[in-house]
Amino acid sequence: MRVLLLVMLLLSPWLAAADNAQAYKLFELAGINVLCEQSAPLAQKGLSEDLQKRVAAAFSAQGLCDELAQRLATKLTPEQFKEALALLQTPLAQGFTAAERAVGESEDGSQGLAAYRQQLKERPPLPARLQLVQRLDAASHTTDLATLLRYEAGKTQAWLSLQQRGQSIDEQALSAQTTRQAEELRSSSAQAVESFMLYAYRQMPSDQLTQYAELYEQPAVSLLMSSSLQLLPQLFAQRRAKLK
Repeated sequence: MRVLLLVMLLLSPWLAAADNAQAYKLFELAGINVLCEQSAPLAQKGLSEDLQKRVAAAFSAQGLCDELAQRLATKLTPEQFKEALALLQTPLAQGFTAAERAVGESEDGSQGLAAYRQQLKERPPLPARLQLVQRLDAASHTTDLATLLRYEAGKTQAWLSLQQRGQSIDEQALSAQTTRQAEELRSSSAQAVESFMLYAYRQMPSDQLTQYAELYEQPAVSLLMSSSLQLLPQLFAQRRAKLK
């Protein structure tokens, strides 16, 4: 475990303004909490029971999100934190979140999405609508974060496999060996995110979709998402090191 005393002292003003409950609220609104919650389950797939327990301990959702919140305190000021929270709690943002949950949290939504993806192969979306979805994806870093989660889970499994065979490898070499997989994961993630957004937001007028993309382009929200994307690989690497 990293010694965080100095960091905590430096970040105390931010932490006073944004306790863990507030940080988790922001992560939930931005979808960042999903990365914390799914990191262990994805990395555990196909592992022995003993290794699954070790991965669960190293990649606990609360621990990952707690440390991410502490690291983000060096990137966002208290004012930026409050601004991002306010923007992501607007009725506009809540409406899009509700549309996403309607797809992701119900069997009907999942079945509808699967059918829609088949339909897209025959009838591509309108170019203007597709451009809006791609703009939102770029602003929210959704494909980037989805790729990161899958990639880091795969790296963790590769790391463990080498350890089990008595071999060792550092993070730089591990990244070099898995670059091709990262590119493949990004392609499939982009397709999945694009089709999901097109389906989930199909009832949303284009002017609202434009406003939603603009929301994620606001400096405070943009900084939150880009900083999370930058910091998470470091946190994953540190947790892999604990599995030695």
